[in-house]
Amino acid sequence: MRMRATVAAVSGALALSAFAAVPAAQADDPSYRESAASAFAAHHDPSASASSSSSARSYGITAAADGTMDVSFSNFKIAKAVKVGTTNHVSTTVTYKLTHGTGVDIHAADFATGPYIYKGSFDTPVNMLFGVYAATCTDTSATTATCKGDIDVYPYDGELLNSDAGTWKGGALALDYTTSDYADQGGLGSTLVQRYSKLTVNASPEPVKKGKTLTVTGKLSRANWEDNKYHGYTGQSVKLQYRKKSSSTYTTVKTIKTNSTGNLKTTVKASADGYYRFAFAGTSTTPAVNAAGDFVDVK
Repeated sequence: MRMRATVAAVSGALALSAFAAVPAAQADDPSYRESAASAFAAHHDPSASASSSSSARSYGITAAADGTMDVSFSNFKIAKAVKVGTTNHVSTTVTYKLTHGTGVDIHAADFATGPYIYKGSFDTPVNMLFGVYAATCTDTSATTATCKGDIDVYPYDGELLNSDAGTWKGGALALDYTTSDYADQGGLGSTLVQRYSKLTVNASPEPVKKGKTLTVTGKLSRANWEDNKYHGYTGQSVKLQYRKKSSSTYTTVKTIKTNSTGNLKTTVKASADGYYRFAFAGTSTTPAVNAAGDFVDVK
């Protein structure tokens, strides 16, 4: 189970004691992220085989909240996809419902809650991501509240491997910094964590005589989270599209595939002034992207 380097060394009983030792006033500062990750690690077994768990949580079914704190979570809402590049911090907002017992003061200084997402099973996740700050909650009744928090991703810090791209599941937790009590619930929702994509196009020669051949080249690339660079996305179907100068709608001319370095190359006959672009529909690991149209002046 991976997490940021500042948290990775904290595990087991040490992790449990780590968040208990955090001063209550720090529930609203960046140390919340480390506290949440430590608490999560203390109650999940990264060494166990994912196939060894027979619980419903391993199959993505919403689990009852773990821990002794009288708190549970529902109505978890997150963006369909989180697109992560090579360097820039990415944040996505999550909302959820928190239900608590009458003895739980969710506005106490030593209480904190927040959303998270995890890759793999709930019992044996291979990676997870939290927010830098705790969520904020607004009461909707004496025992329910609507909470809003962020998931923060720092790709340059090595938080992600390329194999992490794809479906992640959502969860939420609550911490009591004074008593070490907690509530932790997974399988609340899902999102795609995707490797940010780029697509270029160039049509030449420009200008060109009507009926002559145009060569259209480009490249489809995506973020590599392990070396923080962009590399060609190989063997992917990409559409060449065209729209007339007087139109706002692109139509597909043909579909071609990227080569071993992500490059694209094809030819068409020039017919009228207009724009050419490549369009990629996306995959579960890589978002859809359209190249900016390249205008061609046809004489």
